Amino acid sequence: MKSVTLPWPPSALSPNARVHWAAKARIAAKVRKDACYLCQGACVRALPWDRMHVAIEFQPASARRYDLDNAVARCKSLLDGLSDATGIDDSRWTLALSRGPVVKGGAVIITVSEAQ
Repeated sequence: MKSVTLPWPPSALSPNARVHWAAKARIAAKVRKDACYLCQGACVRALPWDRMHVAIEFQPASARRYDLDNAVARCKSLLDGLSDATGIDDSRWTLALSRGPVVKGGAVIITVSEAQ
């Protein structure tokens, strides 16, 4: 089991954001690359597993209520970076989602383990 703490994704990646597609694409590409580097730095990389279980804990920056489905959509680029780092395609993942405490700046805690 390995864990990595990733930054809360920018509001421009929210499905409810009204951002020009080109600006959103630039932001998404940077978030994906940064997430890949952070995962590699936390030794979440090149895993030999065939399938992976991904537990995601959302720790928002404020007490504002977030829908879990919107939080997952907002984290797509983070999860793509995780896939890049581990070499395991997200079609071979199982997911568990949870809400965590409010933390300054927000965070997304991802814990991976081999799926059965």
